[in-house]
Amino acid sequence: MLILSIAIVFDLTEKMDDFFENQVSLQEIIFDYYLPFIPYYMNMFSSLFIFISVIFFTSKLAGNSEIIAIQAAGMSYHRLMLPYAVSAALLFVLGFFLGGWVIPKSSARMLHFTDMYIEHFTKENARNIQMEVEPGKVLYIESFQRRSSIGYRCSLEEFNGKTLASRITADRIYYDSLYYWHLDRFTHRIFDGMHETLHRGNRLDITLPITPKELFITAKDAEQMTTPELRAYIERQRARGAGNVKAFEVEYHKRWASPLGAFIMTLLGVTMSSRKVRGGMGKNLGIGTVLTAAYILFSTVSTTFSVNNVMSPFMAAWLPNLIFLAISIPLYIRASK
Repeated sequence: MLILSIAIVFDLTEKMDDFFENQVSLQEIIFDYYLPFIPYYMNMFSSLFIFISVIFFTSKLAGNSEIIAIQAAGMSYHRLMLPYAVSAALLFVLGFFLGGWVIPKSSARMLHFTDMYIEHFTKENARNIQMEVEPGKVLYIESFQRRSSIGYRCSLEEFNGKTLASRITADRIYYDSLYYWHLDRFTHRIFDGMHETLHRGNRLDITLPITPKELFITAKDAEQMTTPELRAYIERQRARGAGNVKAFEVEYHKRWASPLGAFIMTLLGVTMSSRKVRGGMGKNLGIGTVLTAAYILFSTVSTTFSVNNVMSPFMAAWLPNLIFLAISIPLYIRASK
């Protein structure tokens, strides 16, 4: 509660001018922004909360010589870890459910509020769109307007293997409903070996399994999708040959990697604080806070590396966990002895 309160105070101080400038009501600020803000940042800082909780609790046990008494009674260090493992498993299930289904829905409200009043990241126009809408069908639109759902200078090419079977070009394309699209002033060429059949007209109605919304999806939309939606979107974009799925792949892998961090943070926290030391838990808490801050920072930096094609999305999401697991295992072996 203290950490989230501090985060809210800093965020409110930074965005106060935007709220006043756009005359945002208090109800909107509370229910559309800060109410979704809390679970979003709880999930982001969950590794910090888990780590500090484990260190605080275990240091108390060690400080009161309770771990010494437990081991003197014949309980092994591995058996001592069992309640921690059960707790970490419960936190993993909770984190996976919140991060995969609950938080994306609340994040959609927060991001919509951000787009309206703070930072406009939604584009109204898209240019040079090219994607495989169906197997063997490639759509190209030079420019498309979100508000009117109208595009200009488009082409639709259909391939039979590696051979071009037909090509439709049009001056204008616009969306109707239920995947129905209309082409104005079109030219349709059908190729059959060395022969070509040509059709021209003022309007052509076609069906394409795509909506205008899909032409304007950005990396921020990844945070608003549930885990099944995110997986389906990645598979659909891969099938279309789209190249803008890096951020979505990173987000998908983080949905698994972040909750599993509960096990690693618990293991590291126990091994660091299960030994009775002079001076109490202050040193352990200090080291734990620094390590967790490094973990969060490393997760953010590795995501940037993946989006910039420096590393794969899988490695970007899992590398912080792998590094901290490599640190935790030797410490655990040492502590158990």
